[in-house]
Amino acid sequence: MYVSQLYHNTRPEGELLPQEAEAFALLESLGIEYDRVSGDPADDMEKCDAVSAVLGIPVCKNLFLCNRQKSKFYLLCMPPHKPFKTKDLSHQIGSARLSFAPEENLWELLRCTPGSATLLGLPHDTEGKVQLLMDREVYEAEYISCHPCICTSSLKLRTADVLEKLLPRCGHAPTVVDL
Repeated sequence: MYVSQLYHNTRPEGELLPQEAEAFALLESLGIEYDRVSGDPADDMEKCDAVSAVLGIPVCKNLFLCNRQKSKFYLLCMPPHKPFKTKDLSHQIGSARLSFAPEENLWELLRCTPGSATLLGLPHDTEGKVQLLMDREVYEAEYISCHPCICTSSLKLRTADVLEKLLPRCGHAPTVVDL
């Protein structure tokens, strides 16, 4: 898998997808610095391991989930190799029978494609339909990684910037969970 060198505060060259350009524009407007790598799509955790090696931090696993009725949606940010048990999470958030949300909801609510779910998609959720869940380990880490709404780039952000600047701007407060 090809992964570029590390770039600081530099967008990928060439034309960007609209949602990708919006993610970079938001970071810039909020004064949030980032390190970036680009390359082949990092759309599964094995490929993200190669990205992690260049970024210097683990790439978060971001899961887009919903309840059985598909009336509540969740974006879960968790460490990449931590086991995920829906029963444990369901109990913590008071929701029965969580499953992966349909691709069309991922696009409709976050403007992300499969393999690209990211907290940088939350600004598209203007009606607050998606609840952000962060594993405590991710929440307390110095840095967090995510895609800019497309899995051909990955970013390293200060977690404090995400919590203090990005999330308040897009109207989402995280719920911290222990997986």
